[in-house]
Amino acid sequence: MSDFFSMGGYAGYVWPSYGLAFLVMLGLFIDSFLRLRKSEAEFETLDASRKAAKEKRS
Repeated sequence: MSDFFSMGGYAGYVWPSYGLAFLVMLGLFIDSFLRLRKSEAEFETLDASRKAAKEKRS
């Protein structure tokens, strides 16, 4: 098991790379989630105004 964690002497390069990749992917996930929520809220606002305009015409 210690051989796995030492990565053949390259653990100082491998584990930080894994950590950085994880942080980047986490950041992308959070950014995507927040943009989705913002887009959904914007869509709801536009849809409500579209429905109100349709009701005014009828």
